Amino acid sequence: MIKQQPGWVLPNLREAQKRTHQDSKIEKALFSIPPQCQGIGQGKKYYLRTYGCQANERDSETLAGILEALQFTSTADPEDADLILMNTCAVRKNAEDKVLGEIGHFKRLAQKRDDLVIGVCGCMAQEESIVNTLLETYRHVNLIFGTHNLHRLPELLYQVMIGHEKSVEVFSKEGDVIENLPVRRFGKYKAWVNIMYGCDKFCTYCIVPYTRGKERSRKMEDILEEVRILKEEGYREITLLGQNVNAYGKDIGIEGGFARLLEETAKTGIDRIRFTTSHPWDFSDAMIDVIAAYDNIMPFIHLPVQSGDSDILKIMGRRYTIEEYRTLFDKIMEKIPNCAVSTDTIVGFPNESDEQFEHTMDIVDYCKFDNAFTFIYSKRTGTPAAVMEDQVSEAEVKDRFDRLLKEVQTISAQRCAIHEGTIQKALVECQNEHDPSLVTGRLSNNLLVHFPGDPSLIGRLVDVSLDECKGFYYMGKMKDTE
Repeated sequence: MIKQQPGWVLPNLREAQKRTHQDSKIEKALFSIPPQCQGIGQGKKYYLRTYGCQANERDSETLAGILEALQFTSTADPEDADLILMNTCAVRKNAEDKVLGEIGHFKRLAQKRDDLVIGVCGCMAQEESIVNTLLETYRHVNLIFGTHNLHRLPELLYQVMIGHEKSVEVFSKEGDVIENLPVRRFGKYKAWVNIMYGCDKFCTYCIVPYTRGKERSRKMEDILEEVRILKEEGYREITLLGQNVNAYGKDIGIEGGFARLLEETAKTGIDRIRFTTSHPWDFSDAMIDVIAAYDNIMPFIHLPVQSGDSDILKIMGRRYTIEEYRTLFDKIMEKIPNCAVSTDTIVGFPNESDEQFEHTMDIVDYCKFDNAFTFIYSKRTGTPAAVMEDQVSEAEVKDRFDRLLKEVQTISAQRCAIHEGTIQKALVECQNEHDPSLVTGRLSNNLLVHFPGDPSLIGRLVDVSLDECKGFYYMGKMKDTE
C-alpha cells in the first residue's frame, strides 16, 4: 500500500467515472511560467517518447512547447537526456507493458545520474493501478502527471529538479479546456487541431472516458483562428481531432455542431481537411452533406464498427445496431461516391460466439473497408467488460483474429488496386526513407504513393500517376505540380 505523501495528488477511478451537468471552464490565461521556473531547462536536454493515438501526439507537441519555453532542447537519445518523459496510452494492455518495459530499462540511467528526471504522463498516469505500480516497483520514476494538468509541467519540474522531491499530481476530474498553451509542431505541412477533449460514450471495453474526462468542446472561433494561423504559416493539411468529433459543440450549445464547424473550416481555404475519430451513433446527414460539398474536405472517414453483431454491440454499449451501421455506410457511399472508409474491429469480446464472430466477417465483406484496424479484446481494469464472464478460449480468439486479419488485408489490397492507373493529387510528406531518389506523398484516401522526386517537393501538392499498386501503397510518377 502506497503511503500518501504531502503534496501528492493520486488518481481516483471513482472520481474519474463521475459526470455532472456542470459546464467545463475554458481557460485562456491559466498557463504561465512562474518566476522561479524561468530557465530551469537552460543547458539541459529532454527526450520525449509518445505512445498511442493522435490525441497523445498532439499532447506531446504541447509538452515539447512547454519544455522549450523552459529552455530545454530536444534529443533523440535518452542516454543524452536530463529529462526523460513518457507520454503514454492506456487503450490496450500490450501498450502498457511496452511502456513499463522501457521504464525498467531506464533504471540503469537513473543509477548513474542522481539528477536525471524520469517522468510518466498521459493516459496510463490516470490509472490507479498503474500509478501504484510505478510508485512501488519503478521507484526511479520521479515525475507522474496525467492528461488534465499539462499546463502545470513547469511547477512539477521545479519540485523535482530544484526541490529534489518526487512529484505526483494526477487530477481525476471531468476536465476543463485550457487555451493558449505553447506548442512545438512536429510537422511543417500537416497539423493536428484539437476541437474537443474527452468522451461520454462509455463503451464497456474502453478506459478513455476515465483517462480523458468528459466531452468538452473548444469555442469555434478559437479553432478557426488556429486553422487560419496554420494556413498563414504554410500548413497544407489539418486534422480536426477529438475522441468523438461528432459530439462537438453539444456541451456548449453550438448550433449545427460538427457539421457547421467542418463547413466553416472548409471556408478558411486551407488545402486539406481531415477529422478523427467519429462514432457511428451520432454521424449526421448534415456531416455527410458537408463532406460531399467541399473539395478540401478529404473523402476519407474512419468509422469504427467494432463488431458485426447487434447483440455484441449492445453489450459493448455502442448504441447502434449493425443494420443502422450498414444504412449509414450505404448513405456515405451514395452521397460521397469516391469516399474511402476505414474501421476498427474487436475480436474476442467476452462470450463472443462463433456465429457472432461470423457476423463481423459479414460486415467486413459487405462494406469492403479500405483499411481496418483489427484488435484482440484487451481487458481494462475499471471498465464494465473487465468483470464479465468469458468462455472464449485464447486459441479460439487467435484463430478468429487470424481469419479476420487475412480477410481485411485481402479486401484492402483489392480496394487499393481499384485506383491503379489513375492520376491523383498527393501531398508530398517526406523523402523516402529507403530510397533517397524517391519522395512519399499521401493521397486523399490516406494511402501513400512513392515516386521519383527531390526534397524540394516536400510540402507541395502534386499530380501523380498511380502506376503500380503494391497492396497498401502505390509506385508512381509525378505528372504535374500545383
